[in-house]
Amino acid sequence: MLNFADTPPLVAMPAVESRELIAADLRLLIAQIETSMRRIAAAMDQEHTGDPEGSSDVFILDDVTPRYASASAALNACRARLRQALQYLSESSSAA
Repeated sequence: MLNFADTPPLVAMPAVESRELIAADLRLLIAQIETSMRRIAAAMDQEHTGDPEGSSDVFILDDVTPRYASASAALNACRARLRQALQYLSESSSAA
């Protein structure tokens, strides 16, 4: 978990510099979400690589995949909203 206690206080800065910093933060968050999504996909693949293929006598009750899928869907929605925020920010900077 992030610790904001050591975060320096915000200082007044020009609007352009402020937008650039916000955009950089949004891009970083998007990258972190994409990393998490890749890790979820890898975990799901790893769960399924141990499955005995072609065996009609083995049934696997997979209660983990739905959780991974739900987490991935939530991250995907979050990524979409962050991209939208980034676009709004770039539109506001081009209008200025």
